[in-house]
Amino acid sequence: MKQYVVTISRQFGSMGRSIAQALARQLDIDFYDRDIVEETARRMGLPVSVISDTEETSQSVYFRRLYPLGMSVPSIRDEIFLVQKNIIRDLAAKRSCIVVGRCGGSILADLPNRLGVYVYAPYSRRLQNCTQKLGMDEATARRMIREVDRARELYHRRYCPEVKDVFTDHDLMLDSSRFGVEGSARLLAHIAQTMFDG
Repeated sequence: MKQYVVTISRQFGSMGRSIAQALARQLDIDFYDRDIVEETARRMGLPVSVISDTEETSQSVYFRRLYPLGMSVPSIRDEIFLVQKNIIRDLAAKRSCIVVGRCGGSILADLPNRLGVYVYAPYSRRLQNCTQKLGMDEATARRMIREVDRARELYHRRYCPEVKDVFTDHDLMLDSSRFGVEGSARLLAHIAQTMFDG
């Protein structure tokens, strides 16, 4: 098979990350998610926890202490995005892989051998996944679905302004509630193998 990249964006609670992990096993290729955070921390000389917190919120205490009069948190977030963008492009250039989140579909949209996937599910199934598979109580699950979806929307709006809707830079929309984690991964593996074989 030729070298290729699968990018996976997802709604919170749709099990997109688990599907990506299963797909990586089935295709026997690398899977990148938290590794991107760890490499960002290494390149920037910062703790992993700081990168994670700053990715997800603009209320980073660390940066308010570090730059009380200088750099704003949004500009640090911009720097993190640029570092992560370079990491994602570096990873995609090395070997076939799966990249989860972080605007990977848009960052790698120019690659000819890219399959962009958006994983979603009905709200009721996402809530069920959060409570039964991720161990959250219902109130926390509802809050997380609302807040994480909103944070991802704002992240995409800031860093991928060319993305007009959820269909942009995605080749395939997958309702994970119809196929489950392993079934979704099998479908995606078949599509990737068909697209990139030879």
